[in-house]
Amino acid sequence: MNRMRAAAAVLATAGILSAAQLGLAGAASAATRTSTGTGCPIDIVYPSRFYIDSHGWVTNGGLYFGLRSKTTKSFKNVTFTVIDEKNLRFGKARPTGGRITHNTSTSVSVYAGTFKGKASLGMKIPTHLLNTRSYELKFTLHGTGWNCAVNQGTWGN
Repeated sequence: MNRMRAAAAVLATAGILSAAQLGLAGAASAATRTSTGTGCPIDIVYPSRFYIDSHGWVTNGGLYFGLRSKTTKSFKNVTFTVIDEKNLRFGKARPTGGRITHNTSTSVSVYAGTFKGKASLGMKIPTHLLNTRSYELKFTLHGTGWNCAVNQGTWGN
């Protein structure tokens, strides 16, 4: 009789653990600490909420990060880079409004020779979260014709 109780307790514990693991395959959100500066005519676009599957991959093709111009002025040689700081791995990124110049498992860059006013430049990156509770990445921005800092802050949880 005691063996049956112990077996039932073990199975119940395993069921609770499985339910907790499945719960991780739900929604995730990220807080951000980005600041483009006062004289910077660029906004950084990033996800505020996304979903992950049971293996830690972001659904819907990955995360989208990009730039949006607040002015009609055009800028030259714009490079936007996303760098893993903690617990993220990247797949093959797809560009929007430019071309991918650098793509590794820890950093991705998108480049536009001329970034025209009111345009957008970005990339959708298939992303694997190694730890769904603690992750972070860094933004860097290079180009000519504006007054923006190179280090654009971090995103993550």
